[in-house]
Amino acid sequence: MPSFLVIGAGVIGLSTALELRARYPGSDIVIAAKYLPGVSAPDYTSAWGGANWFSAARDNGPQEDWEAIGYRKLKELASTRPESGVQPMNIRWHYERPIDEVGIKTPETGKLWFEELVGGLTKIDEKDLPEGTSFGFEMASFVVNVHRYLPWLQAEAEKKGIYIHRRIFGHIQEALDFYPKVNAVFNCTGIGALTLGGVEDKKIFSARGQIMLVQGPEKPIEKMYFRAPHRDGEATHIFPRGERGGVILGGCRQKDNWDAETDMVFAEVIKRRCCALVPQLGKPEDLKIIKHGVGFRPGREGGARIAPETINGRLVIHNYGAGGTGF
Repeated sequence: MPSFLVIGAGVIGLSTALELRARYPGSDIVIAAKYLPGVSAPDYTSAWGGANWFSAARDNGPQEDWEAIGYRKLKELASTRPESGVQPMNIRWHYERPIDEVGIKTPETGKLWFEELVGGLTKIDEKDLPEGTSFGFEMASFVVNVHRYLPWLQAEAEKKGIYIHRRIFGHIQEALDFYPKVNAVFNCTGIGALTLGGVEDKKIFSARGQIMLVQGPEKPIEKMYFRAPHRDGEATHIFPRGERGGVILGGCRQKDNWDAETDMVFAEVIKRRCCALVPQLGKPEDLKIIKHGVGFRPGREGGARIAPETINGRLVIHNYGAGGTGF
């Protein structure tokens, strides 16, 4: 049986290792990573996810296919493995400009490709739209409590005989030399692909996000909410973490911003935006903040790189650059 090395233990690396185990039950699989679930470093982006399923693809091709697979997998986990932290939850989403101007339709078809996948879209009546928005829909989706989901993925990996090593590689060749017998290396280093020697993908950029976790209101929020000016604009989002697990408020998508510190001025903006979108949260000044967070989404010009490469006669399969669609 073959053996595999996965570099990186974010959501992509852990999921890749579990998929390899499902396809090759008798194989040897090692995950080698600097960060593991429980770490709160800004470049361990998975730990800062809201997280949910919402389409960012519109290529009429593989990116839409990947997102469809992701939706079906989250649906399966929500129904069969509720302990994973994946929960079905509707999302109400709004844009501030007309639908043909915000860049969410697939250009080749002129349609929202995911409408059938999610079981249809319910248009929000004009009278119910938040002030300043042009249109909105509600649809079935999933919320992911990352502080349950990532440790669950790690535990599933260990239960299935996947070895997890703490390793820091400065160059991809170091991994090839340290694990000379593996048949394939999966490079799931996320934002690290920018600086990993032998890869150094200059198309990678930081899409900085900033969030806060707050205590939820007495009457639990039962839906997710999202508002943005356009497809790549700074989004306001509200993601409940279960009935009593708090609520994630965000956020932003600041390209090429590498500031790891919380911008407390912008935190006040997040509060105001979120309370305006969901008045049930209460007044901004009354929010009970549990923690602030900053994460560097691994954006990549042209989209994620999922491709094989031969390096010094060894097979390396790159899987990074998913931006905000890693989960």
